[in-house]
Amino acid sequence: MTLPTEMIYVDLPAPGGPENMVLARGPLPQVKPGDVLVRVEAFGVNRPDLLQRKGDYPLPPGASPILGLEVAGEVAALGEGAAGFAIGDKVCALANGGAYAEYCAVPATQVLAWPKGYDAVKAAALPETFFTVWVNVFDMAGLKAGETLLVHGGSSGIGTTAIQLARAFDAEVFATAGNAGKCAACEALGAKRAINYREEDFKAVVLEETGGRGVDVILDMVGGRYFDRNIACLAKDGRLSIIAFLGGARVEGASIAPILTKRLHVMGSLLRPRTSAEKQAIRDGLASSVWPLLEAGKVAPVIHAVLPFDKVAEAHRLMEGGDHIGKIVMRVA
Repeated sequence: MTLPTEMIYVDLPAPGGPENMVLARGPLPQVKPGDVLVRVEAFGVNRPDLLQRKGDYPLPPGASPILGLEVAGEVAALGEGAAGFAIGDKVCALANGGAYAEYCAVPATQVLAWPKGYDAVKAAALPETFFTVWVNVFDMAGLKAGETLLVHGGSSGIGTTAIQLARAFDAEVFATAGNAGKCAACEALGAKRAINYREEDFKAVVLEETGGRGVDVILDMVGGRYFDRNIACLAKDGRLSIIAFLGGARVEGASIAPILTKRLHVMGSLLRPRTSAEKQAIRDGLASSVWPLLEAGKVAPVIHAVLPFDKVAEAHRLMEGGDHIGKIVMRVA
């Protein structure tokens, strides 16, 4: 494959609003040993991109300053020692940055083949959400068949993925969402009960639905504002997995007594700062346990909108508006 000397990418001259992002020309990313260079056909938009655009997400060491955490496309070049892929392979990848571009360099250990039957748009909607859900709900929180999961933000890309995967592995699911349409979407994906958090107290509903027992696992992206109610919703030996704090990072006046009396586990993690070896372990788990479900049609990404590359500001505004259900994907080629 003959590579160009330059590519188009989304530049961010200064942090700020969506209008600060502009298309620019620049050199292709450097392909380091162990890297796969992907000619990007589509990429996903995620909340960490919005935080980085605003200047609120410090980059991990060595990460590309270009926005973007997930890509799908074609292998265009291989760095020394990159194993498992060949030029021309159709792949999707969890990027450490740099996805908002025509070319993106990614460690081979974070790359997966497209599930059979998938195109670039569907493949681009997979990496960030599926890596996040797999490691936080299944690896860390250890959700098992027969257990119960509460997913906050059930209509988000993370939420729609968590609902489907939990049901695929025979867990019961409750979800919260912000309006009747979003709640209906969560239930259509398999949630036993979706709770409109603007009209109902999710704690009261969960305890009523479970006969006062509570749930085994909670996947939370709200943080401080939900902490006390999350603890109250957990069953004995329950696990609270916190992946963001859209509702604040501080918890005022909380009692830790239920953590002791119910033997609860409170955990949290960020995906982006994890090492390449850690991300490889997540990738391998997805390849063996989740990719067959995607290929069998038992689980699928929920895609709200597909926009052209030059509408990236519109995509960010759409995500910030909060009316979407599932993923927002940008088509590059």
